Amino acid sequence: MPRAPRRTRWFEPARSDWQVAALFIVGSTCFALGALPFYAAGVGPAADGVTYFVGSIFFTSAALLQVLISSGVIRPDERPRASVRWRGRVRSPDRAEWWAGVVQFVGTLMFNISTYEAMQQGLTATQSARRVWTPDARGCIAFLIASGLAFADVRRPWLRWRPRDLGWSVATLNMVGSIAFAASAIGAFVLPSTGDVASLELDNLGTFVGGVCFLLGAVLLIPDEQLESGAGQLDAA
Repeated sequence: MPRAPRRTRWFEPARSDWQVAALFIVGSTCFALGALPFYAAGVGPAADGVTYFVGSIFFTSAALLQVLISSGVIRPDERPRASVRWRGRVRSPDRAEWWAGVVQFVGTLMFNISTYEAMQQGLTATQSARRVWTPDARGCIAFLIASGLAFADVRRPWLRWRPRDLGWSVATLNMVGSIAFAASAIGAFVLPSTGDVASLELDNLGTFVGGVCFLLGAVLLIPDEQLESGAGQLDAA
């Protein structure tokens, strides 16, 4: 019997996995866009700060939905898909994937605080370090831990280049994105002596690269391969 052909569906807003990916895509786009110097110069510091804050809200929404799915609070998608072998959700807190989602969610909350405080005007260097940089650094650490937990759950060997393995590809993109975010936090450190950031270039570059990596990783989560209806009827006959 010939194998039934499949078709890839990109627009499935009813799927919880699709919603997670879409929210991460919007959030990642906001972070990558906000880090572009020409965008910041064009819209101004206030609007640029709002862009980051909006992106952090989408990040948090996606992370929360991911935790609810992995905890079994939201019913999993029951439609068949070829990628189920690498995108299956763990529905118990005794696995690394569940903890990765929880830690990532905590990290997004830290980004909420950091980006909100960054919109405030007139902060001193000390206030900026405590209210903006500290939660940002904690969020980056949480993302590193979450990415490490998720990467450890990927099929071994971890360091072999295998872009056709979607689970490895997503985990690798998220790990690189988390490292880039951590680099941006180093660049954003406020120097007590001058009140300036250590390296604005590293801050922007790390944020942009991290946003792009998370964007690509989220895009890979979207496709849903389903059996063609006609082929299914033929097989049934």
